[in-house]
Amino acid sequence: MRSKAVSLAYEEYGDAGTPALVILHGFFASTRNWRQIARKLAEYYHIYLLDMRNHGESVHDTIMDYPSMAADIELFLEKQQLSRANLLGHSMGGKAAMWLALSHPERINKLIVADISPLSYRHSFDNLIQALKQLPLAELTNRKQADSLLSGAIPELSFRQFLLQNLILSEGKYSWRIDLDIFANSADNIIAFPDTQGVSPYLDKVLFLAGASSNYVDQESVYQLFPNAEIQTIAGAGHWLHAQQPEAFCDAVTVFLQT
Repeated sequence: MRSKAVSLAYEEYGDAGTPALVILHGFFASTRNWRQIARKLAEYYHIYLLDMRNHGESVHDTIMDYPSMAADIELFLEKQQLSRANLLGHSMGGKAAMWLALSHPERINKLIVADISPLSYRHSFDNLIQALKQLPLAELTNRKQADSLLSGAIPELSFRQFLLQNLILSEGKYSWRIDLDIFANSADNIIAFPDTQGVSPYLDKVLFLAGASSNYVDQESVYQLFPNAEIQTIAGAGHWLHAQQPEAFCDAVTVFLQT
């Protein structure tokens, strides 16, 4: 059963008179992870940073799959009276953007996909979500303690800090901003991609940006559905290419959008 589209929380940057660029974050992320990029790109574009469903300030919904997320984006465009817009999506956000492009190409002006492909991956989020669930929230006195408790299961400091942005303190008590049960139940949808049998390829140009030390961009699956795609690799970056090489990332985005 497909859920209906939900209204998404968002932030705006730049001049309303410039072309619209809608930015879609990845799994476990939110608008706050893209503010630096938004400020850089706002010189040329009217930026909309969206909180995807179940993330950031947006509503929680038990259904989280790409058709539902694409419907959310389309509803957002309608509410902003944007017949079409430039879309930039990273990871999960990139998959949602690709599905919107394949199902409603008329809504897309230009499409940029950051470090993800239109395919189902083999990795699992199970251990990660379980580690977050096991964090003893009632016993926490500070964020450093939470970081320390997660270090065994999640050794990479920057990734732990990224995840802990979802931990909020209210009236002296810690809680998760995200619903970890929804994340656990939806994780298989996030690593997958909808069935594309019978789906027409998207024929306009698309920019795929890949981190040089990441292996998420699969050329075969990209060109099968996006035959006029351009794949660019960003040196010195992995999956979090926008955070690791923001200047190179923004340059690539701007050149593509202005061509």
